[in-house]
Amino acid sequence: MRHRLGMNSSNSSRPPSSDGLDRPVARGSGAGRRRPGKQPRSSGSTLNLVADPDHTVLHRPEVCANPDCGADLDNAVVFGRQRRQVFDLPEPGMIVTEHQIVAVRCGCGHVTEGSPPPGVTGRAQYGPGVKAAVVYARGAHFLPYARVARLLGDLCGARVSTGFVHTVVHEAARRLDPFCSYLAALLHVEKVLHVDETPARTAGAGKYVHVACTPGLTLLHTGGRGRADVDAGGVLPGFDGALVRDGYAAYRHLTDADHAWCGAHLLRDLKGVYEPDPDGQSWAEVMADTMLMAKTMVEKAVADGRTALEVAEISHIRACYAGAVAYGRQQNLPNRDGELSRAGKLAERFHTHRDMILRFVIDLAVPFTNNQAERDLRPVKLQQKISGCWRTLQGLADFARIRSYLSTAAKQDTDALGVLKQLFTTGPWLPEATHSS
Repeated sequence: MRHRLGMNSSNSSRPPSSDGLDRPVARGSGAGRRRPGKQPRSSGSTLNLVADPDHTVLHRPEVCANPDCGADLDNAVVFGRQRRQVFDLPEPGMIVTEHQIVAVRCGCGHVTEGSPPPGVTGRAQYGPGVKAAVVYARGAHFLPYARVARLLGDLCGARVSTGFVHTVVHEAARRLDPFCSYLAALLHVEKVLHVDETPARTAGAGKYVHVACTPGLTLLHTGGRGRADVDAGGVLPGFDGALVRDGYAAYRHLTDADHAWCGAHLLRDLKGVYEPDPDGQSWAEVMADTMLMAKTMVEKAVADGRTALEVAEISHIRACYAGAVAYGRQQNLPNRDGELSRAGKLAERFHTHRDMILRFVIDLAVPFTNNQAERDLRPVKLQQKISGCWRTLQGLADFARIRSYLSTAAKQDTDALGVLKQLFTTGPWLPEATHSS
């Protein structure tokens, strides 16, 4: 009972949103101790004067301010000039462009009609800028559909309907077919992939959003939680690089890949068995210290420009690891029925999956944690926190595709509104290959 009541996001797989008011302070974050405002060493922005302002207003005095003079200053010589610029938003309004399609009759009697620009099909329609703003507000800032419509009306003067927002978001997702196929092909040949999944409430049932990603690419897809759902993204079948993941069993069939277990998950599990019983589970502290020692050694080797640890360093880590496992198995013997406690099962996990857990020690290209995948999945939780759920599975699938597009663009320092406008004009922007190494 004490163990269950003490579980939170720092010592188990429970999400941070479940911690409530007793949320633990994040280690190393300085939460609760930060001063207000900009933090030290964080990037800032400065508003600088521009050389060619849109409007210039002169404020020239008309009469002398000397009470004993009061002369007219119309022809006075300018003594000095200060420049003060105010940056502001224009009044909400739409720019309307009329395309007149002219038909001309030739001398032979044949009538030839001019061609409108691509996408100009209706008598009155919104352009790619409005559509990009709709998808940007929905996909990048997670606003509900009705609030997106209200925002565009208030800030841009585009009085769109909620139904229009639905239609545009679905159109954007449909236009991303080539992008998703291209991205799946890029990810399939990466050397290191991060994968994870998270539940999402939709259509009165539970579904999952899966991610396959790198520091430069993100691809999300929806489905269940089985093997077929893991493979449905088109990235993992046949993947032969390193796969950084948690302990979920649905990834075990991917035998072509070298699997790496997320160290952050393991440290939370160790903390979860150690905190309720420090004296009886001291092995967990020894194992956690071993993992952190190995992490420090790897980080130093990478900082020094090395591509691998020394044989002696690897042997030392393996010896400490084996000692911690033996200690854990000794402290958690099976009961009379041969069953192991939760701590005993954890010790056996470290024994059985040693190579997978220590993959980051052997291959320095493999990171210690799977934080990349968790960061790329976080928008799913944020959208769900704001809206509660997705009304349809199609809506969830559309969200996953749009997030893939915007996340990848952000990772490659590409303007979000720019790639969204391109999506509605010439087609989706395609990222560059960024092979992990």
